[in-house]
Amino acid sequence: MKILALDTSSIVATVAVMDDDQLIGEYIINHKRTHSQKLMPMIEELLKSCELTIKDIDLIAVAKGPGSFTGLRIGVATAKGLAHAVDIPVVGISTLDALAFNMPFSEGIICPILDARRSQVYTAVYKWDNESLSNIEEPMAISIEELVEKLLERPEKVIFLGDGIKANEEYLIEKLKDRVVLPPNSVKMQRASSIAELAMERAKNGELENYYELVPTYLRKSEAERQYEEKMKRCGECEG
Repeated sequence: MKILALDTSSIVATVAVMDDDQLIGEYIINHKRTHSQKLMPMIEELLKSCELTIKDIDLIAVAKGPGSFTGLRIGVATAKGLAHAVDIPVVGISTLDALAFNMPFSEGIICPILDARRSQVYTAVYKWDNESLSNIEEPMAISIEELVEKLLERPEKVIFLGDGIKANEEYLIEKLKDRVVLPPNSVKMQRASSIAELAMERAKNGELENYYELVPTYLRKSEAERQYEEKMKRCGECEG
């Protein structure tokens, strides 16, 4: 089975092709968020380099969130469009699950943190158990202070991943001290190869999706939705 995987949930744009259990190609660009311009050329170039066309792909996997609202829409829409064009199934993979999967068989707990703006992070907590990645805190959008309170309840070292590290590193070290583990930069960011690995597991278990049903996971409302609701609330108060 050949899987095309992509992730545009943050500033990182990454695409990979996996053939059964072999990664045969991966592109990662961590520079400016212009996914609408970069993504399709990346896919086309990677397929060409692997001597494949989209018709050779059996499954498309995509990071479905949480993450940048615009980035997620671009990634999911691209995955759905390609799947529709060649009539193949899709798999939506949690951005946080895939980030945690970047650190296979590690000790302690793994905590991806993505910048959610409005003084919050998208996060979850994971742990490897018998070669299986277990989720011990479900995905959530919370303040870094709330996250630290949760982590202080556990004794293990904490491996942090994601673009939320940069803004919060000093605070995390201040509160969690030597329990903080910061891995190499190459695994801190999203990798489409992790999306592909998780999608392969899902495919082996028969957990495929129809491209019509694939939707992003936002965890919270967009800024536009919040502004609209606030506007309607004010209008309602004025009418009252």
